[in-house]
Amino acid sequence: MEKMKAAVIGTGSISPNHLRNYVNSPYTELYALCDLNRERALARAAEFGVPEERVFTDKDEMFRTLPELELVSVCTWNSAHAECSIAALNAGCNVLCEKPMAINAAQALEMQAAAEKNGKLLMIGFVRRHEENMKVLQDCVRAGFFGDIYYAKATYLRRNGHPGGWFGDKSRSGGGPLIDLGVHVIDFVRYLKGNPKTVSVYGATYQKLFDRANIKSAKGYIAARDNSQDKPPVDVEDLVTALIRFDDGSTLSVEASFSLNGETKGGIELFGTKAGANLADDGLHLYSEMNDRLVNIDHADVKGQDFDQMFRDEVYHFIDCVQNGTECIAPAEDGVELMRILDAVYESARTGHEVVL
Repeated sequence: MEKMKAAVIGTGSISPNHLRNYVNSPYTELYALCDLNRERALARAAEFGVPEERVFTDKDEMFRTLPELELVSVCTWNSAHAECSIAALNAGCNVLCEKPMAINAAQALEMQAAAEKNGKLLMIGFVRRHEENMKVLQDCVRAGFFGDIYYAKATYLRRNGHPGGWFGDKSRSGGGPLIDLGVHVIDFVRYLKGNPKTVSVYGATYQKLFDRANIKSAKGYIAARDNSQDKPPVDVEDLVTALIRFDDGSTLSVEASFSLNGETKGGIELFGTKAGANLADDGLHLYSEMNDRLVNIDHADVKGQDFDQMFRDEVYHFIDCVQNGTECIAPAEDGVELMRILDAVYESARTGHEVVL
């Protein structure tokens, strides 16, 4: 069987997670790269074995020159997700677009429409849907272990973790920690609960600490900040908090930050009528009762996140969906719903009022 030809648009820091898996898959050939920064694209090409003649700085030129392309990963900054994905879909390619799907729901709907018009797959890079802890928790849900999950807390807090570069430029990022970090944990909870519809959102954002460039520390994301090619304004929030209500009656509390005078931590807590869970940095912890006693349960073989495994399974799932018609677990409609939630959080923060969807 001839290998499917894959291209990656955007060769920045997230791209190797796609590049290496197209190289390692027996069903794909990493065929072309595209990036506005030609030097960076050429460096990636040399690293992953792509001929220089198939390195482009213009996506439209790439699609005109290489009509044989079948798979495209979009790994650009957020504001280019819609434009690049739609161009790839119109060129007859299947697309794996990094999260967030776009910078607003209107763009996401345009992307979904392009996929439907061209009869191609548009998969969204909700990589945490592919982690082992998700599979364990899904087993618990299917077995009725939790009972009714009526409340959840999702936290992704960085004390000094502003990524720098385009992440702080709202025109390219679409926002700060909500759209970059919060999207992961909001999607995790929704997916685990079977993707309930959102009925209302109340949110608040704060811009108090900015990128904390004054901090004299080797930790955090200072290396990435120093390596950025431009120095855009930092005009995104550095903290977001939100309460999301779903149509099944449950609620989700969300906190995410780039900069915060508090502890760096992340986790997802679930509270059900029969049991609860805490997915923390050190692994998964379950809480229930047995023989009228409170019990704590730790999994012996499931620990923290394995990003190599998560991205491998994500890219391989994308390939499988295109090659074999396997049902996609991260379709465009889920990305659209997530963008509606993010839009509502930002609108609620702007107006100071609840947004009803």
